[in-house]
Formats: sequence, C-alpha cells, structure tokens
Amino acid sequence: MSNKKFTFIDLFAGCGGLSEGFLSSNKFKGLAHVEWELPMVNTLRKRLETKWKHTEDEALKHVIHFDIQKTNELLNGSWNIDTKSLYQKTNHNSVINKGLKGIIGNKKVDFIIGGPPCQAYSIAGRAQDKNSMKDDYRNYLFESFVEVVKEFQPKAFVFENVPGMLSAEPGGIKVTERVYKAFNEIGYEITTPKNLKNRVYVADDFQVPQKRRRLIIVGIKKDRNYELNELYKKIDVQKSENKKNVKDALFNLPTISPLKKVTKVKGKNVSHKLNENDVEIMQHEPRHSNERDVRVFKEWVENEMNKKTLNEKIEFYNRLLNKESKHAKYRNLEWDKPSPTVVAHLYKDGLMFIHPDSEQARSITIREAGLLQSFPMDFEFVGSKGYCYKMIGNAVPPLMAKSIAIGINDYFKNISL
Repeated sequence: MSNKKFTFIDLFAGCGGLSEGFLSSNKFKGLAHVEWELPMVNTLRKRLETKWKHTEDEALKHVIHFDIQKTNELLNGSWNIDTKSLYQKTNHNSVINKGLKGIIGNKKVDFIIGGPPCQAYSIAGRAQDKNSMKDDYRNYLFESFVEVVKEFQPKAFVFENVPGMLSAEPGGIKVTERVYKAFNEIGYEITTPKNLKNRVYVADDFQVPQKRRRLIIVGIKKDRNYELNELYKKIDVQKSENKKNVKDALFNLPTISPLKKVTKVKGKNVSHKLNENDVEIMQHEPRHSNERDVRVFKEWVENEMNKKTLNEKIEFYNRLLNKESKHAKYRNLEWDKPSPTVVAHLYKDGLMFIHPDSEQARSITIREAGLLQSFPMDFEFVGSKGYCYKMIGNAVPPLMAKSIAIGINDYFKNISL
C-alpha cells in the first residue's frame, strides 16, 4: 500500500486530538469526524481548513455536528430539523438524507478511532457521584461506537479512555466485560478484560510533556489473519526515551507578569500583561486573578509548597483564605517534571495548574494548556475561554495519537488486505 493512505472515521472527536495525530502521521486520511459539542465542532472544522487544506465546504460536510447516541439517525439520515437546517445552508443533501453512510459513500473505511466521554469512568467522577456507575448515560456510549464499527466493518479500531474504566461497574457488571462481549459479538477481538491493565499507556512515553495515563483498546477483525499482540508491539516501539518536561514546553513563551493594580480592558478585568518587547502569541492570555490569588500563587511557588505534606498544604490554604477546608486546593507545575494530567476542570479554575515561575504569579493560559497536551503552537481553539480549557482537557494528546497511528500503519502496511 505504497503511497495510498489508510482512511478513518473519528467518533466523539472533540476538538480533534486523535484526528490531529493520525493526520500528522501522513499515513491516514479522515473521512468523517463526529462530535456533539459545537465549540469542538467549530475548532476541528477550522483546523481542517487552516492546516489540512480542506475547503470550507469540505470541513462543514465532514465534521458532523451530531449526537452519536442517536446512532441509527447518524448512520442513515432522517435528521431532526435543527441539524437539517445546519446542512441545508451548505446544500449537503446527501448528508441530510443518507447520514454518515451518505458521506462515506462507496469509500472503504479502514479504521474507526475515538474515545467516548470518560468522566463517568474516572475515579474522580465516581468519588463525586456515588450513583454515577448506575445512572450516567455516558457509561453506555461505547454501544454507539460498537454500532458504527458493525456498520462499516473496518480492519481495526482504536478505543481510548481513562484507566478508571478498568474498575467501572455500571449496573453491577464490569464495563470491560460489557465492551469485550459487545465487540466479540460483531466479530472483533480485543484484549481480554483481565489483561487490559497492560494496555494502559503514559503520554510522556510519546514525547508529550505530561504524565497522562490512558487505556488504549485496539480491536481487530477476527476473520482476518491479524495478530493483536504484534499490532500492540508496533505501537510499543514508538515509545521514546527522550522525555519532555514542562520547561521544554513552556519556558520559551513570552512572560506575563502581574500588574500592580487590576485594570479594565474592553470592559474586562485584567490582572496580568505581556512584558514589553515580547511577541504576542495567540491565546496566551491568562485568566484574571484577584490580588489575593496573585499573592497566593507567588507565595506558593516561592515556598515550594508542592514538596510540603498534605497537612501543610491545607494549612497554607486555610491560613491565607481564612477557611476551614480539609482539602488542598493548589499545585504548581514544575520546570523539570512533566505536567500532571491536564484536566477539563481547568474551565472552572487553574488553581492546580499554577505557573512554575513565581514572578508570573498566575495559572496557565489556553496556549500553555494546549502545549502541555502537545497541540502545535498554531492550533487555534474556537470558543469561550472556559470551553477552550475544557476541550483541551478532554483531548487525546496529538503526539500520543500520532505514535499510535504510526504503529498501526507499520503493522498493516505490509499485510495483504
């Protein structure tokens, strides 16, 4: 399969972390990307235009704004009035009338990739909601993924999620057993539930400056001469000894220092500004922080509070804010280490992502969060500041996705298909 690229569909595409990785490997062509949240849809469409040379019309058609839970509608069309109006503006009647199958047409789908929303499987999510394993619809979104795989019969698929999925038991049954059974019934082999713990990968093994652990479930068609372990070996050899840290990702960015007094710019409070003579970088503006927070951030880093005991951290917080909390609220990034997992909670606050330079006394910017996830500097996130943080925190790191893509390509390129 010399110069011909493999094709893929990306489900639960988000802002395009998986797609970005697969496309940047230069071995794959995206046929469709399905996502429900509009800021993510707009971000991915813009990226396909500005980086991957899609026309505006192609980007509108191939990034499908749709709720994948309505899987039959997604596949076959008969879309509701709101979705129809979006596509009628672009004259994409084939999409409206024939759904995802209309977009794909007679093209062969080689791979399906994606990661159903992971919040319901996360340990943190379960700690906050004791009933989430039973009540959260997101526990069962993998069933929609299964239905799309069943329809297009790809050679293989990549299903990404949090390691917490290994212990999740919605309805009292392990979700890994549900997933194994569902894929087995449609003719696909995945790693057995008891061995899935060996399929947890760490992002910093793939030159991502972040200790992000993710479960990577690869499935292959059982009626072909494919070897699952050999496929994983091709992914494993992409791991690099050249680890990246926060300094590698952020040190050369322009510095943003606190103002002596909060000012208003275009009606919004501004607490920090770019240092003179520094070049402005897209989406590299920090949140507004009040004077107390600026003081707290600076003192936290200067006192190396990350190294203190949990009780000392809690006491620090309670003393400065006159609170009686039992939880530590702050954490700073450290130059010589990879970042902790960049999380969607950043859309609420950045207290656990304080910049490692005490003189900047702030939490990280959208651009910095993106770089810690290994998004390229020219990747533009579209939406409110909160939504940009959220989509970054929910994304698959593109460099990790690229390594997975290269491994998959290296396995399949020499197989008679």
